[in-house]
Amino acid sequence: MGVLTAFVSGCASKFRTYSGPQVTQIRVYKSRRLLVLDGAEGVVRRFPMGLGFAPEGHKQFEGDGRTPEGSYVIDRRNPNSLFHLSIGISYPNEADIAYARAQGRSPGGDIFVHGGPRPGIDPTDKRDWTAGCIAVTDREIEDIYAMVNDGTPINIYA
Repeated sequence: MGVLTAFVSGCASKFRTYSGPQVTQIRVYKSRRLLVLDGAEGVVRRFPMGLGFAPEGHKQFEGDGRTPEGSYVIDRRNPNSLFHLSIGISYPNEADIAYARAQGRSPGGDIFVHGGPRPGIDPTDKRDWTAGCIAVTDREIEDIYAMVNDGTPINIYA
């Protein structure tokens, strides 16, 4: 029985299906450490989250540890992420690039909503540990990955 249980649990997929209301936008409230998925009729789901290691202010440069603020879109997904699963945020936009270049710096990139650094780690227990990404638990990113389509707007507030 123990071998069968281990086999079955080892076959569980990180790829979930979702058949609920379409997610039409994502709202991220950095100061509240809250990610909200909205549909046409209102809030679909809420998730606690962690941020970059220097969460205050808008991301300006590569390595600053800040999470961007502003309006972006979900523009890609990574099923083979080092952080379980991840969905990409379209940072940097033209204004982000122009500002960083004017300072002679790189704006950085590769900003994602993702899971934990290893299976079994709850990133919300280690608040604000990313390099600028938005972190949720592995289970939560599985749900978000299934619920959110590429092209979905994401608005990130202070």
